[in-house]
Amino acid sequence: MDLNLSDKVALITGSGSQIGFGHATAITMAREGCNIIVNDINLDAAEQTAGEIRDLGRRAIAAKADVGNSSQVKEMIKMALDEFGRIDILVNNAGAGGAGGPIHLTKEEDWEKTINLLFMGVMNCTKAVLPGMLERKYGKIVNIASGLGRTGSPNNSVYASCKGAVITFTKSIAAEVADKGINVNCVCPGLSTTNFLRGPDGELRSPEMVESVRLGIPLKRLTEPQDVANMVTFLVSDLAGDIVGQTIGVNGGNSMI
Repeated sequence: MDLNLSDKVALITGSGSQIGFGHATAITMAREGCNIIVNDINLDAAEQTAGEIRDLGRRAIAAKADVGNSSQVKEMIKMALDEFGRIDILVNNAGAGGAGGPIHLTKEEDWEKTINLLFMGVMNCTKAVLPGMLERKYGKIVNIASGLGRTGSPNNSVYASCKGAVITFTKSIAAEVADKGINVNCVCPGLSTTNFLRGPDGELRSPEMVESVRLGIPLKRLTEPQDVANMVTFLVSDLAGDIVGQTIGVNGGNSMI
């Protein structure tokens, strides 16, 4: 089935990590014919993903930028437009855990870092790409949130609140631009053994917790990055043209809200 993604240009934030949702999405979309702007704060990781995409016969550039910094985002968008002339697709994937623990014990500087990355980053990138999409009357935006943004989570109030804000932002922007040829949607991945659950040494922080969660999932397995990549790629395709402002869980049935 043709997804009509050939020669589309996609910016995927946080797509350097080889075990992350962004990397899987970048590779999947490249296989469907997209050219990719690989964003990450780690330029070497971004270059590695970009190299894999070039090996697939597609064009790719690596762009180092902190999405929470609007000046860096503007520089990244200029670089992308100089190379490709347009951005058809934006996947706001960049993220990390942070500011965890009882709220009265967390540090305000950690709040700021988490909010800048998880929420301001989504707003910065969306604002930067929308003018071009509005001019061409075409665009696809997918924001990566979390089921915790729907339910809340003890000891994760800052993270969960940011993801809840992303979900509401998705609905708001989707309503603004749907009649201008731009689809905006949101994906909430389930628990996955990405860097989110790993320490600096790459090892899982709490294998016992991960196994406990796995056993409670109806599918009895964790979400794989490829599961998320498949959904995102569908949402940016013409097959999803009537899907607007939706928040879709990809979690093996762990949450059925």
